Amino acid sequence: MVSKKAQKRRGKRTHGYGSHKKHRGGGSRGGRGMTGAKAHKFVKYLKEKPGHIGKYGFKSKKASDVKSITLREIAKIAEKTGKKEIDIKELGYDKVIGKGDIPSSLVIKADAFSAKAKEKIEKKGGKAVCLSEDNAENKEDKNEE
Repeated sequence: MVSKKAQKRRGKRTHGYGSHKKHRGGGSRGGRGMTGAKAHKFVKYLKEKPGHIGKYGFKSKKASDVKSITLREIAKIAEKTGKKEIDIKELGYDKVIGKGDIPSSLVIKADAFSAKAKEKIEKKGGKAVCLSEDNAENKEDKNEE
């Protein structure tokens, strides 16, 4: 006769998991890999991989939100409107960059100009009017001290 110990799981196809499909596949593990790291496996991943969830790194202080426009775009605007004086601030820009060229002499008003942009505007006989010149003068005064 077969002992009780040997008889225990003999003939039991499911071994206590109900349907034999229930103990199979990624679903029985709560998903494969990192699935559930922010939900049902949250605590597990906090212990196993600290720093995986959450913010890290830094934002550069040099990054700025200066909106710039090229001379090429300014030339198109001048052509459309037919104006000889363009205020970049009204268009929603802060700085003029020297990419492209202007067809004729224009008076361009802006907070800042790149060196190339200023040079190109003055070559054509135009004017680069800096609206924040008082700020620039204050900065130069501080640098001298």
